[in-house]
Amino acid sequence: MTSASYHTSVIAVPPLARQADGSVCAVQNTRLIRHIESGGVRILLYGGNANFYHLRPSEFGSTLDMLAAAAGPETEVVPSVGPSYGVMMDQAEIVRDHNFRTVMVLPHTSLNTPDGVATGLRHFAEKAGRPIVVYMKQENYLTPTLAAELVKDGIVSWIKYAIVRQDPGKDAVLSELVQLVDPAMVVSGIGEQPALVHLDQFKLGGFTTGCGCVAPLLSQKVLALARSGDWVGANQVRKQFEPLEDLRNEINPVRVLHEAVTLSGIADMGTILPLLSGLNPVDRSKVQAAATELLAQNTHPG
Repeated sequence: MTSASYHTSVIAVPPLARQADGSVCAVQNTRLIRHIESGGVRILLYGGNANFYHLRPSEFGSTLDMLAAAAGPETEVVPSVGPSYGVMMDQAEIVRDHNFRTVMVLPHTSLNTPDGVATGLRHFAEKAGRPIVVYMKQENYLTPTLAAELVKDGIVSWIKYAIVRQDPGKDAVLSELVQLVDPAMVVSGIGEQPALVHLDQFKLGGFTTGCGCVAPLLSQKVLALARSGDWVGANQVRKQFEPLEDLRNEINPVRVLHEAVTLSGIADMGTILPLLSGLNPVDRSKVQAAATELLAQNTHPG
């Protein structure tokens, strides 16, 4: 999977639907995938929004089977592993039996060092037998120099960069990273809000989207306008995501998106998997209003 893959498609990061008994629901996940694909999106990344952090090891293989079967023939699915070292190494054996071209390693947030992370990523890529998506989400998780060494050694498919800055245009870590690796290999990983700055100023190769799962046509239009150099037009479309994105920032990105898909009527995501929990009634009402409006705008993305 190269930068050409995400040059014409945003990378949607969907939630994962579950049934009342907690099991993964093939019907509702397929329904969401069809909605995303209807907007022209052809890459699905199952990571934090799908709560792969808390996926049961015993359901990992069957979940990969379901996603592979549900996606359309032109859609690329990128599942995630980890975040702990032991879990990811056991999951490598299951990944080897599937045809996914790349897999993202979820970042561990404690009991790790940058050198240790680099070693763990190497071990997983070697055991899984394919290049990986490196997820840089926190400071001091993996230095730009170590990331560049992994790229040089050919074990990186692309890098998801998602360190949140108050001003995305002022980012010393990202500035160093794009000096050491081809910026086309780096993907903006925080949704539409910082994406245009990342694509324009840092020349990143693409961007991930959570709210694009609600409004895939709009998200694709942001990307297309950016590719054409119409940054003003791209920003005007991007602003339509702000009400729902603001709620994600205010409450919780994963919890809000999970319920936004359900409340907008796209697909029933069911109860979110612990260790997360659902929204309170007041927040749920706000999310429903914002998600419904965004979905309505998606029908006419002009």
